[in-house]
Amino acid sequence: MKKKEIPLIWAIDFHGHLGPYLVLGLLMGKYALNKLKARQHFGLRVKVWGVKDRPRSCLIDGLQLSTGCTYGKGNIVKYNGAVIKANFLNQDTKESIVLLLKDEVIKKLKAASSHSLSEKLARELYRAQPQDLFLMPIN
Repeated sequence: MKKKEIPLIWAIDFHGHLGPYLVLGLLMGKYALNKLKARQHFGLRVKVWGVKDRPRSCLIDGLQLSTGCTYGKGNIVKYNGAVIKANFLNQDTKESIVLLLKDEVIKKLKAASSHSLSEKLARELYRAQPQDLFLMPIN
């Protein structure tokens, strides 16, 4: 089955607004699916840390939309933590990757101190390449 890419406008409609954490979740999930060659919806398990409170928790909506992993199916789980990171496990191959945000991205997130700056950052992030956003440490 071909992977369905969620248009940004659909993500905004689902989530309620455009924000950088929503976009980062979309891009993180898309990157993990492609990197692991995993099936959407049932071929992946996601564990995510550091997204307990808003606005960080908005990352979860992006992850759910891009991967098809949902709380209802139980294939995405949220944990407490100071650092935002996500572990993606291909259910078929058992291969996994961990993604973290690069320091430059974290600095930009902290500097987006208003709604308009957050929307501007979200659009900038949406056009970025995964290697400019995420670190992938060795498992």
